[in-house]
Amino acid sequence: MDLYNPILITSLIAWALAQFSKTVIHGILHHKMDWSRAFGDGGMPSSHSAVVMSAACAIGLRHGWNSSLFAVSAILALIVMHDATGVRQETGKQAKAINNMVELLQSMSKGSLTQMEALEEFVGHTGRQVFVGALLGIAVALVMFRLCP
Repeated sequence: MDLYNPILITSLIAWALAQFSKTVIHGILHHKMDWSRAFGDGGMPSSHSAVVMSAACAIGLRHGWNSSLFAVSAILALIVMHDATGVRQETGKQAKAINNMVELLQSMSKGSLTQMEALEEFVGHTGRQVFVGALLGIAVALVMFRLCP
């Protein structure tokens, strides 16, 4: 039984590189390393975009740009990237607003409110984060295709 799947491997490498880059960039911008960012959502570059674009590009390279597999993967990639900048980004903005309101109410109540767990604010992506993630995914697919044809 052969477990070698170049498209899956390409996508996993793209995800790992995006998550590593995201962690390093977050550390540089905030002057401290937060290793939880290695598995977190949101941030630069978008690992969602890197994964879906690397898969679509790898499928196009291996099965042809006019194949049904490429068509389906390209459409799914566009949906994922659109969702990352739309609904998911708005969710992150709402979480930040709610966290700020809860913090304000708790400070006004002098601790009499029940402590609430803060909502995750790193959820969606900006257009730039999605674009850079997509470029990373394409680059990984091209390199992997050259290394492992």
